[in-house]
Amino acid sequence: MIWAVADTVQELVERGSLALRQGDSTAAREAFTAASGRGAEGSVLAGLAQADYLDHCNDDAIEGWERAYAAFRSEQDHVQASRVAQRLSYMHGMIRGDRAVMNGWLARAETLMDGAEHTVAAGWAAFSKGLFEDDPDRRERLFRDALESARHFDDSDLEMSSLAYLGAALVHQDRTEEGMLLLDEALAALAGHEVDDFLVIQEVFCQLFAACEHANDIARAEQWIRIGEAMATQRQLPAVAAFCHAHYGGIMTAAGRWPEADLALTEAVRLFGLGPRSQRAASLARLANLRVLQGRLEEAEQLLIDAELGLDPEAAVPTAALHLARGEHALAREVLEQTLGHMDESGGAAARALCLLVDVLLAEQRHDEAAQAADRLLDMARRHPTAFLRAVAALARGRVCLASGTGDPQVCLREALAGFADAQMPADAALARLDLARVLAETHPEVALAEARAAHDAFERLQAARQVDAAAAVLRSLGSRTPSARRGGGVLTKREAEVLDLLGHGLSNPEIAERLYISRKTVEHHVSNVLAKLGLRSRAEAAAHAARMGPGTQ
Repeated sequence: MIWAVADTVQELVERGSLALRQGDSTAAREAFTAASGRGAEGSVLAGLAQADYLDHCNDDAIEGWERAYAAFRSEQDHVQASRVAQRLSYMHGMIRGDRAVMNGWLARAETLMDGAEHTVAAGWAAFSKGLFEDDPDRRERLFRDALESARHFDDSDLEMSSLAYLGAALVHQDRTEEGMLLLDEALAALAGHEVDDFLVIQEVFCQLFAACEHANDIARAEQWIRIGEAMATQRQLPAVAAFCHAHYGGIMTAAGRWPEADLALTEAVRLFGLGPRSQRAASLARLANLRVLQGRLEEAEQLLIDAELGLDPEAAVPTAALHLARGEHALAREVLEQTLGHMDESGGAAARALCLLVDVLLAEQRHDEAAQAADRLLDMARRHPTAFLRAVAALARGRVCLASGTGDPQVCLREALAGFADAQMPADAALARLDLARVLAETHPEVALAEARAAHDAFERLQAARQVDAAAAVLRSLGSRTPSARRGGGVLTKREAEVLDLLGHGLSNPEIAERLYISRKTVEHHVSNVLAKLGLRSRAEAAAHAARMGPGTQ
């Protein structure tokens, strides 16, 4: 679009700002570029930087905000210069991971506001400082100071940002009800059109996803996701479901919506490839966890190698689960015990690790130690009685009773099944059903058969191949002829179809491995399966077949 010469700089800046609020970086860039060199350089440069940020051009955004900072200083606009310094602090800390540079910009933002305590900029400074504060009490105080300032000066962007980050911080301290109430309030304000800034909307939803993933609150996440998608449609914004892909992918994994989790986490890996390794690594760990659940163990292993997380808590569960699936019990136990030794046993991550430790210890016939680990889970559930923690503690106790022949595993497993159903976690509920079928096999075979079939159907919907096979084995032991997961028959899996499509584009195995975040060995395995299922003799024939049939066909 070409703007009329008669358009004033102020009109162009307002149009660019409106485009930014709508997430339209192209229109924003056009408006701000048309205004460039005609005055208001600080606002113009800041607008261009924000357009770069929306396009994930983080280096360009940082450079643009640095120029905007200099322009605002030249214009003697200390308030806007301070706001830009706060944004640069955020970018260097959260995007690049450069803490020293972050602290320098944050200090500069505070210096510019010296003697101006009674302005909203001081509230933004407190908010920015809270983002990087390690001490929970000081972080809470800073966010509350920012919230008070926002309400005093009627700054809705600062108010909702402060509510969201304060709420998420409280949830991560396991003050879950208190924190979720603040997040609900911030999100209601977004739904009520109290905030226009696309970046603020993004941050509020991101904090919701982070809190819900920590607390395994799937029901709350899905309710707000529906509201967010409606908002995105009404206001012509990019889909809210695309915000904060890593946390969203973790939630979708727990919710049993694995195709959505796959898309979100793959996109997170791509986007975080533009930032610091630590952010990308966390996404790789979540994607590896999904791959283990799907039974795609080689891909999970390669993702964990790429993540280079070592004993980071993010990687503990998928790494240990991978070892357990391969029968490497001692390695799995070592990973979990070392990780739990440095982890606060309160949140969902610790609960997952402890539950997996119970499984590992039972596989090693160390029943007494498994019972002790299950008791630790029970203590967690008593301190923080969420549906998820109660369910995971009951599942662990039920498995201990089943393996050791003590207690009443049926009561525990039914409690686990009910808890996972309440928490809307179908994969975990199916695991509880399968264990319940094993318990009931001798005394109530018809009930056991029904539970095993329900578990089998759930695992098939999830495409969890290893668990489908486990359920099929229980069904066969009960006299059912239900087959195990299909392998072959000429039908390509989703991943094999992706490999075929890339073959059609002429990609080599290393290029396919890089594109799909899997190992070269795994690509070779998929190529071999594609050739066998389609009756083809070579990669060239596969490429020709893909080109002839078009994308998404076999």
